[in-house]
Amino acid sequence: MNIEINLFKMKRTLLLFAFSILAFVSCKNAEEKAETATTSETPATLNEAKDGLETFKGEFISIEDGAILKVGNTIYAVHKDEMTEDLAKQVAPVKKEDFDMVPVIVRGTVSKKAEGAEGWDDIITIKQIVSVSDQPAEADIRIEDKKN
Repeated sequence: MNIEINLFKMKRTLLLFAFSILAFVSCKNAEEKAETATTSETPATLNEAKDGLETFKGEFISIEDGAILKVGNTIYAVHKDEMTEDLAKQVAPVKKEDFDMVPVIVRGTVSKKAEGAEGWDDIITIKQIVSVSDQPAEADIRIEDKKN
């Protein structure tokens, strides 16, 4: 009987030790993941540089009425100026269809739209074009007009 009690105590001690090690390793992994998540760049914007400009990696489209930049799940209006026109010219040969969006990386500033104005809430003013993809982005939804 004494042997059974000692075996039970040893099993219980080993089990507690194993759970303690498992809990310690899990907490350590959680801390590392949390640290990585806070220091890594977000899909919407990359870290702000010392010059006050933010870097945006998204899909750009320009049409007659305006231009937009889709960054992750956020859509920004793009302030129409020379830089936007230059980006539209660089994107034009990449597009296969009029409404193709092209992946770009740009640097600029974000401002809020004027109160009462129509359009997107956030407006990006592009200050620098970092890169333009050589292929259009995959369409989330493609609508085709089929003629019978």
